Amino acid sequence: MGSCGTVGPVRARYLVFFQYLGTDFNGVAAVRGNHRAVGVQNFLEEAAKRLNSVEPVRFTISSRTDAGVHALSNAAHLDICRRSGLPPYSPEVVTQALNTHLKHRDIRVLKAFRVPSDFHARRAATSRTYLYRLATGCPWPDQLPVFEQNVCWALQTKCLNVAAMQEAAQHLVGTHDFSAFQSAGSPTTNPVRTLQRVSVSSGPASPFVLPQESRKLQFWTLEFESQSFLYRQVRRMTAVLVAVGQGTLTPTQVKAILESHDPLGKYQTRVAPARGLFLKSVLYDDFGKRGWDGKDLGPH
Repeated sequence: MGSCGTVGPVRARYLVFFQYLGTDFNGVAAVRGNHRAVGVQNFLEEAAKRLNSVEPVRFTISSRTDAGVHALSNAAHLDICRRSGLPPYSPEVVTQALNTHLKHRDIRVLKAFRVPSDFHARRAATSRTYLYRLATGCPWPDQLPVFEQNVCWALQTKCLNVAAMQEAAQHLVGTHDFSAFQSAGSPTTNPVRTLQRVSVSSGPASPFVLPQESRKLQFWTLEFESQSFLYRQVRRMTAVLVAVGQGTLTPTQVKAILESHDPLGKYQTRVAPARGLFLKSVLYDDFGKRGWDGKDLGPH
């Protein structure tokens, strides 16, 4: 615990997991000032005002996502400072209060935990997993069910060479300089990352596809796991792997692209659409915790 000022109120820090459908947002980060654009964080902090903290509540987001990108589970830490003599809120109360006062139906707080006062949601994360959804067999975008149009990338091709995509993906696994897959505007100066896992697999059938269309449409899932990623790295890697699946690139060329360290090459400048990307999970294990399965995050 820490004090809110010199005497009196006590600050309690919480880690919250939350999800959102990113279609209507200008990314997860708050947009400050008088703008039409708005981030998920704006709504979370507006809801947090109802917790009556002595100091304004600010969410420190674990993983930044762009406009149109979704999250099955993102995370953030926040401090709540109650008036002197009042005990800290329980994590359950924090979760319920935020959900009650959220003013956008496409955001949901999953769970909250008390954490030590020096816990940092971004720096403490040990693993982040992104999921990208593809659809094949859709010659025209309007042939995709309306319920799927904002949550997957519809490819005009009838099929993908998944074996070639899997072979190409293995060139990306490990510790590399991923400059070739980094978009301009990245806040980091170190392009070296360790990609722990890349998978390409047939995705589950969509429940929103009509029976007469189900034989034409096929869904695919790409997953990428690392402690951290460069700006738009996942969407650029996805675009290159899709090019392999379509026969435009070979797995050997993907290895050459990676080793070129050139973000402006002919093929690696392609960026997969934001709508197919989901932040699947953010994991922590410094406190014996692996996500939000209900176990305690440790002493506080």
